[in-house]
Amino acid sequence: MQTRLVVALAQINATVGDLAGNAQRIADAARTAYAAGARVVVAPELALSGYPPEDLLLRPAFMRACGDALHALAAQLAGLDGLHVVVGHPHPGGEGGDLRTRSLAVPRRFNAASVLAGGRVASTYFKRELPNYQVFDERRYFASGRDAGHGAVVLDVAGLRLGLLICEDAWHAEPAERAREAGAQLLCVLNASPFHIDKAEEREQRMAERARAVGLPLLYAHLVGGQDEVVFDGASFALDAAGRVAARAPSFEEHLLRCEVDAAGGVRGEIHPLPAHEPQAWAALVTGVRDYLGKNGFPGAIVGLSGGVDSALVLALAVDALGADRVRAVMMPSPYTAEISWLDAREMAARLGVRYDEIPIGPMFDAFRAALAPQFEGLPEDTTEENLQARIRGMLLMALSNKTGAIVLTTGNKSELATGYCTLYGDMAGGFAVIKDVVKTRVYALCRWKNAQPTRRADGSVGPVIPERILTRPPSAELKPGQVDQDSLPPYEVLDAILQRYMEDDQTVEQIVAAGYERATVERIARMLMRNEYKRRQAPVGIRITHRGFGRDWRYPITSRFRDW
Repeated sequence: MQTRLVVALAQINATVGDLAGNAQRIADAARTAYAAGARVVVAPELALSGYPPEDLLLRPAFMRACGDALHALAAQLAGLDGLHVVVGHPHPGGEGGDLRTRSLAVPRRFNAASVLAGGRVASTYFKRELPNYQVFDERRYFASGRDAGHGAVVLDVAGLRLGLLICEDAWHAEPAERAREAGAQLLCVLNASPFHIDKAEEREQRMAERARAVGLPLLYAHLVGGQDEVVFDGASFALDAAGRVAARAPSFEEHLLRCEVDAAGGVRGEIHPLPAHEPQAWAALVTGVRDYLGKNGFPGAIVGLSGGVDSALVLALAVDALGADRVRAVMMPSPYTAEISWLDAREMAARLGVRYDEIPIGPMFDAFRAALAPQFEGLPEDTTEENLQARIRGMLLMALSNKTGAIVLTTGNKSELATGYCTLYGDMAGGFAVIKDVVKTRVYALCRWKNAQPTRRADGSVGPVIPERILTRPPSAELKPGQVDQDSLPPYEVLDAILQRYMEDDQTVEQIVAAGYERATVERIARMLMRNEYKRRQAPVGIRITHRGFGRDWRYPITSRFRDW
């Protein structure tokens, strides 16, 4: 037996449905790894199809195309003698049944990992544990390898035996134990684990428990990049049999992690640090913007810049993701816009070097009010007139989007979406909600973190990009004289804490009150949250950075009379 085997973990950024592009990424990584001495390359879960392919899996043509791409990739790698490439892909199994009702029947397709060697598919493993929580919905699409009678797959390379697992399998005891019983000396886990803050630490802790439980080293190949609302953070890693980190790839970038494994179970490789919370969140948001626009072909982004903190954060993220030349800021002052808002917006745009335009909405606002005056006769002004201003701005931004092809990035945060402090067809108008899963207190934390980083500004100086006054002024929608957010909402420190407990952690009103919060405030926030589901259903998709965002893992009915307060 050779004393050392080099295994490369191919941390790639796959795109759903780009079978040729994903296959090329895997092939390029395999050739690079082979030249560096690797004889096993492990790609992430469903790397060939991209993850998650969702209802594409229900289309026979998609499944056939995935099979064709897998065999073409095997043939493409045929000249790399002695190399074994492990690829995640959907496997058709045997569908059967009427095409019109097939999606309602028990699926017979599988989440699979195939070993490519010698120009062919040498063996295939079928995922056993299918997650159906948070953003996961795998039981809609896949059958379990356990139910289909498929067992462990152990790959023997130069005398070292590697057992294959796929993502959720490694969170449970049985699949790893079966691999060890089949002779595995090392576990190789293919993964596509959506990011949320602290998820990287949680993954390593759980995988360390698994490594210690079976007494085997564990290699974890993880996806990176953005796919609609989810982001994958990479940070692939290797653990020794005692659960200690022996290698780790960087977060939020493509990387080929080279791991040296010996017959005694020793593992060696480079170790990159895990980022802290603010840089984690910042990198996830930047990745989400970059890949949403890049993978969907948008030439640039438009941000309605108000002089407030939310639009300031979105603008800074967009510039980091796309570059200043692909971002445009538009200030649309109303009669209630404070002069300092104009000045701060101009200053921030200048610091970042983006195109900046001002379109005053006063004349349009007056025209709308005049047109509606006969209908509103005898009625006092209220939020109707406030919302008119937001909707005029939304119309202008969407007109610019239609004309240029650039996508409008909305600027509403999670606190506002939770409570309905946002206007349908107004500030909610746009194509991508960058900070949809960022509560207001975290908005400020991210802005302050960004300002603390040495950033080169458009004039060549190095310094903060967000004017300090934006971070110190009381937040306001500026839709009527003297307005501030706290006229309508509790203090954000209280609001965000209650939202985390009630919305993210599913605590009851009684539990939150017992934690020290006023019952009236808790009940009010719960009412606002449930009452505004109809707005969130019409909001654009946005980036998920917590363990529960308003998207795939929040599915409350709009029409409901249930109350727990």
